[in-house]
Amino acid sequence: MSLWLNIIGVGEKGVGDLPPPLRELVTEAFTVIGPFRFLAGIAPVTADVEVHPELVQQRSLEAVARALLYVDDEDITFVEEDLSRVLIEWQGGIDNMIGQILPLRGSPTVILATGDPMWFGIGATLAKHLEPGEFTIHTHPSAFQLAAARMRWPLQHVETISLHGRPIEGSHRHILPGNRILALTTDNTTIDRVADILANRGYGQSMLTALENLGGIEEKLTSSTAEQLDPKAIGDFYVLAIDCVADKDAVLLPPIPGLPDEAFVSDGQLTKRDIRAATLAKLAPYPGALLWDVGAGCGSVGIEWMRAARDAKAIAFEQDGKRLDLIGDNARALGTPTLEIVPGKAPDSLKDKPAPDAVFIGGDVANDELFDACWTALKPGGCLVANAVTLDGEQALILRQELHGGELTRIDISSLDSIGGHKVMRARLPVTQWSVQKP
Repeated sequence: MSLWLNIIGVGEKGVGDLPPPLRELVTEAFTVIGPFRFLAGIAPVTADVEVHPELVQQRSLEAVARALLYVDDEDITFVEEDLSRVLIEWQGGIDNMIGQILPLRGSPTVILATGDPMWFGIGATLAKHLEPGEFTIHTHPSAFQLAAARMRWPLQHVETISLHGRPIEGSHRHILPGNRILALTTDNTTIDRVADILANRGYGQSMLTALENLGGIEEKLTSSTAEQLDPKAIGDFYVLAIDCVADKDAVLLPPIPGLPDEAFVSDGQLTKRDIRAATLAKLAPYPGALLWDVGAGCGSVGIEWMRAARDAKAIAFEQDGKRLDLIGDNARALGTPTLEIVPGKAPDSLKDKPAPDAVFIGGDVANDELFDACWTALKPGGCLVANAVTLDGEQALILRQELHGGELTRIDISSLDSIGGHKVMRARLPVTQWSVQKP
């Protein structure tokens, strides 16, 4: 399909501040979609417009008809100077936005987006739904670029995240001593909730700066420590800058696999720290990859997989009802609130789930039916890792290694203990680990 969609980044000063070629694209489009404050800069937008299809020129009739299937009358207005153009205000939610845009396919359309459409913007989302030849991006300095300039922070050394319409717990994984974070926000509650997270994590002296209305005439910066924050002084439209300062007793939770066992709430069903680190090393997380954590226990392996690589995803399969709650609690507390949790007994619970790039089997290792289901679902080139501590589990891994190849490793770990007044190294249960790549 040929080019039909122009996605234009707009700054706080609105459409009138765009260069002439981009303003011309807006003028020539049959349909313009965007937030109310941008549409208002094109022509007066009324709340209750009665739509008369007979007033619309024939060339845009199809686009308008499609649009009307997805939006209410009050979201549409016509530009008085050109009755062929329709203005549509964004509806909330990504799915609704996609529903507004896709029916216009093939009709000249402009989307007015805030800042850089490809940085946590609608352009990045639509790129998953459209062919590259269908749309063009006209970028604008992003909110992150403007915020970094105001803060005098080198942007290449800053974490950039979005908390806009996303779980606030996603900030956990970026809270590290000396780390600087720029975050998109939902409203003035975002900064208050982030301040609570920082204080509870032992980062109460971290400096928070709300950068409001960046690039506009009402631009304002407000700074405070997390402990002293007064959220009432903050509006709803801002970028949040976080300069992390750790108290001396704050627990360090880096993205490198092998978090302390105490970082997880568990009932004892936990892949211990050293084994977990070795397991994740064999699973080898990478950006965007999907892990099946089968027999997830408290979810430690899936959570660490997601923390280790950008946009890595995981599904935790667990049949114990109480552990399901533990997995959810741990995922939120450790910055992976989007971890998918699937109840039920495997292999039945594995059905109809997206094919994984990697699989970890942490329970019921000797179950051949479970292994066959995991192996069949695993993508070619994907990695499977299984840990066994029982003799029957170990024997199953030996037989599978003979059939499929891969690497068998015995992991023996001893830790400091005492007997009476003497120190000893006490051995833990040895773990037999099988790792294999599917042809």
